[in-house]
Amino acid sequence: MPVYRDEAVVLRTHKLGEADRIVTLLTREHGKVRAVAKGVRRTGSKFGSRLEPFMVADLQLYEGRSLDVVTQAESLGAYGALITKDYSAYTAANAMVEAADKLTEAEGSLQQYLLLVGALRSLSRREHGASLTLDSYLLRALALAGWAPSFQDCARCGKVGEHTAVVVQLGGVVCDECAPPGTPRIAGSTVALLGALLAGDWAFAKASSDRDRGQASGIIAAYTQWHLERGLRSLPHVSRETTAQ
Repeated sequence: MPVYRDEAVVLRTHKLGEADRIVTLLTREHGKVRAVAKGVRRTGSKFGSRLEPFMVADLQLYEGRSLDVVTQAESLGAYGALITKDYSAYTAANAMVEAADKLTEAEGSLQQYLLLVGALRSLSRREHGASLTLDSYLLRALALAGWAPSFQDCARCGKVGEHTAVVVQLGGVVCDECAPPGTPRIAGSTVALLGALLAGDWAFAKASSDRDRGQASGIIAAYTQWHLERGLRSLPHVSRETTAQ
């Protein structure tokens, strides 16, 4: 059976038998991979802790008929322990890996892999608020998947301007002429925050108000649910911190 090496983020795990575990991985070069890690639940396992959710590892695997098998694991990013110490970071990370699981397939996406690794690293280092990091990750991951929202020009006709009507089904903000009757309006500062999260303008995002963050999070959750055709089960459990944090 062919043996290969790759870097991977552990998205989720499931118990298998008395000592084994099935791990779902987002790899750098091979896309999403499901593999068996034999004996990792035993106390003396050499690499059990390296195959927990949110961990990044350099793996050696060999191809199986239905599941690959992990034979070696070397830690590249021990983010799991640091993330699980903080509830806000932990709930945000759960939503991230769930989204990555749904957005990626076997053909792989280097950009999706790098985006997730960067987001988990940022969470573990507390570089930005967990809620802001999650919202930025979701917008960027959806954009990489081909569903980039528009928060400046009209998503329907392309009209330039500062639009405040949001229709997630149409792809973001829309002008007054394109907005269906009863379309909700949001503050211009909330639109600006959405654009900042998509662009990675952290100075602007960190200076935003609780009201703008709350509105932006709701819009991002609705946009994510629309394109994934169902919501993320982890999203309602995310701890939304205030600007004081």
